[in-house]
Amino acid sequence: MDHYAGIDVSLATSSVCILDATGRVIQEAKIPSEPEALAAFLAGCSHHLVRIGLEAGPLSQWLYAGLVDAGLPAVLLETRQVKAALSAMRVMTDRNDARGIAQLIRMGWFRPVHAKAIPAQEVRLLLSARKQIQTKLLDLEGTIRGLLRGFELKVGPVGVAGFERRIRELMTGQTTLERVMEPMLRARQALSSTLAIQAAWQRA
Repeated sequence: MDHYAGIDVSLATSSVCILDATGRVIQEAKIPSEPEALAAFLAGCSHHLVRIGLEAGPLSQWLYAGLVDAGLPAVLLETRQVKAALSAMRVMTDRNDARGIAQLIRMGWFRPVHAKAIPAQEVRLLLSARKQIQTKLLDLEGTIRGLLRGFELKVGPVGVAGFERRIRELMTGQTTLERVMEPMLRARQALSSTLAIQAAWQRA
């Protein structure tokens, strides 16, 4: 008999539910969220698995790739569709979510999602990391401007290269400001250097 599996992915462990063709729960388990552990459990069960469903997400991409590499019929499901279907459940738990995903897989009520290749994921990772560094850099510069403004010291319009020079001009001879601003300027230098390195990686 054909069987269908749903996996609700969490950081440490994932809930797995296996249904038969009639929708009856045959087996449930908590498995470490590692491709090898999930693949070993699913490949080792005595059921003929037609499809294995996972909701698309940051963690599931990695697990999906591991299941496919192990020769298992894994499918990534569109997130909004899964959430809409599971929202009808009275109690939202990992166990019930796994059951719901398995039912979607069994009935064919799902929209498969294309799994991004590793190079595409790496590019997205680089862009996301660069955006985070850039945001932190701008936040830090804004904080420095705000702190100096409290002492009636206005930075004014300066370019990226002239920012640190302008700050040093404003705080010259003011011991307390120098003590406060020096660590912040070093942090800004570190963020700027990291941003430059990431930009070089992106161009390569």
